[in-house]
Amino acid sequence: MLRAEIGPGLSERELDAVEARFGFTFSADHRVFLAAGLPLGSRSWPDWRNGDPEALAARLSWPVEGVLFDVEHSRFWHPAWSPRPAETSDALQLARSTLATVPQLVPVYSHRYLPGTAGEWGHPVLSVHQTDIIFYGSDLADYIRHEFTGRSSSFPPRATVDFWSYFVEGGPAIDVTAPTPHTPYADSAQEAVEHLRMLALERLIGRRLHPHQMIEAGLTALVLDVEAQSLPLLAGLLRTEHESADALFDQVMAELRLTDGLPADDTGIPWEAARWELVRWWLRLIVNGSLAPGAGGDVITYEGWGALGRPQGLRPLVDKVDAYNGRAGLRSGIREPLAGAIVAEAERLLAGAWPPRD
Repeated sequence: MLRAEIGPGLSERELDAVEARFGFTFSADHRVFLAAGLPLGSRSWPDWRNGDPEALAARLSWPVEGVLFDVEHSRFWHPAWSPRPAETSDALQLARSTLATVPQLVPVYSHRYLPGTAGEWGHPVLSVHQTDIIFYGSDLADYIRHEFTGRSSSFPPRATVDFWSYFVEGGPAIDVTAPTPHTPYADSAQEAVEHLRMLALERLIGRRLHPHQMIEAGLTALVLDVEAQSLPLLAGLLRTEHESADALFDQVMAELRLTDGLPADDTGIPWEAARWELVRWWLRLIVNGSLAPGAGGDVITYEGWGALGRPQGLRPLVDKVDAYNGRAGLRSGIREPLAGAIVAEAERLLAGAWPPRD
């Protein structure tokens, strides 16, 4: 499945030597994977046998260096840390000393990482770029299926490692299995109804909806004069009444006759028609500025390109998202032009034939 040259697997002695040289431990499933065969022929795969030691060390330090970059340039500060010093240099020094104690993340492929936990297995694979950290597989096997075949399990990933869990469970980054991290933009009743439909499509393909998102969509629709008997009830829910959001959202969908119009799961690709409809919506959100290019690109890569069997028509967008998430953008300070390239590609896709399978 890896579409790469597979060299002989690493022996137990070789695996131990790598751990000793670089000062980390592979998780148990990562060791088994590398013992079965060593993927070669691409800079995306770390070559633990003959790779450049400095390059391997840089990949191991990439997650921490990314957090430090955001401490310096984006004012990131973890809530569990001591109060942030006023001077940036002092904040960086404190953050670096604190980050020296966090669990090690070990590169699997490109900027996908597994926690290095000796003797343990089943941790989710994380896609890491600075503090933009997202789930990319519920475990190593699930990640391999997702990354290289476009298929993944329906089991929701769970955060399992201290510190890094913050980013995928309440931190500033996104979990690609969660609803689209966009700013609602509806200016008309038609757009408000479309927003409700898109939330329903996200739930249809297995993404989670948070109560506040359904309530906010309901309030927007109400303000824009969408007529549905249950809409005022949904829009007026208090925080203590959030458990009622799902049922009221379903009632609103039924009253607007949106439920019957949702696409069926009738092809070999799970929810194919719904995914293409969502990809087009996500692209529009990127173009109109309601969805950050990097975050939107990550969601499209996960739920669109990967789940739809890696259609070639989306490949240019995915390549631009990878460039945005890559080391070059971080080191040379060109993320803004790279984000612009994602927006330009989104505009090109929206202007062409749909869906862009080829």
